[in-house]
Amino acid sequence: MTHITLLAYKNCSMAGISGLIDAFDIANKWQSVKKLENSDKKSLFDWDIVSIDGKQVECSNKIIITPNASINQIKQTDIIIVPGFIAPLDFIGKIPEKIKDWIKKWNDKNIFICSTCTGSFFLAETGILNKKTAATNWLFADYFKKLYPEVNLKPELMLTTDKNIICTGATTSYFNLALYLIEKFSSQNIASYCSKTLLIDPSKQSQSPYMIFEFQKNHCDEAVLKAQTFLEENYSKPVSIENLASELGISLRHFMRRFKKATGDTPLLYLQKIRIEDAKQKLESTKNSIDEITRLVGYEDVNSFRKLFKKITGLLPGEYRKKFAKIL
Repeated sequence: MTHITLLAYKNCSMAGISGLIDAFDIANKWQSVKKLENSDKKSLFDWDIVSIDGKQVECSNKIIITPNASINQIKQTDIIIVPGFIAPLDFIGKIPEKIKDWIKKWNDKNIFICSTCTGSFFLAETGILNKKTAATNWLFADYFKKLYPEVNLKPELMLTTDKNIICTGATTSYFNLALYLIEKFSSQNIASYCSKTLLIDPSKQSQSPYMIFEFQKNHCDEAVLKAQTFLEENYSKPVSIENLASELGISLRHFMRRFKKATGDTPLLYLQKIRIEDAKQKLESTKNSIDEITRLVGYEDVNSFRKLFKKITGLLPGEYRKKFAKIL
């Protein structure tokens, strides 16, 4: 039987613990009622919820979790899971050394260490993600990169694995983690039964379709702020980056460098993201054809627009509309 240890910590997401337990419980139920290959009808998973001292923990939604044990009472386990946290992430810079050492100890034993959503920040605070590939809630990707530059963050991915460390993306991606672990520690058949029971799409590998472009203006470069405003107000028209730099009295090369440093994107990519974000809104809320939307957001060639849209969102415009369109 595979043993799972779930860490409860102040202000963590309750769903990141209870949702996972529900998924593992459902896997046990399927194992017991179905004659699947390699099935001996014994439970697949057992679990304990732990806190630093075994005392109750208040989650971000004010619900109290009563752990089964303290972290030091766990003598044998196969998987440790750190749930996500709802902002603000107050634990940053404040995690007790006792918990950090506990996680690092189990990591040194090469058991599976997992995080869901912003739980990756918690793991990064211990240092075990340094030089490793990780995922997190896409909303906090830029913040994560600033805090932990040694981590190879892949914000577009729903789930990452790097040796014994597994991280997932935003909030409900804990179900993706559950399916991954169920398949790894039982069978593909049981994972398939669970995905159907829980209505989870096991093929969902990317957060890109869900990501919303944020206009990075948390900087002090006045020229770049003016350029951003110009692009945001004129994206539907033909735009020359060279002319924009000239209007600001900056050489093109210097402008490109300053813009990238301030926003994280090149001027062209920034413009493309603005256009794609508007296209997403139109696909969701209007009945305009894709050709019409292409022109409305500043493109003439619909094929080029489709390719760019898929590059940024992971979906073709028609696929995006089918997935996210409001009922009109």
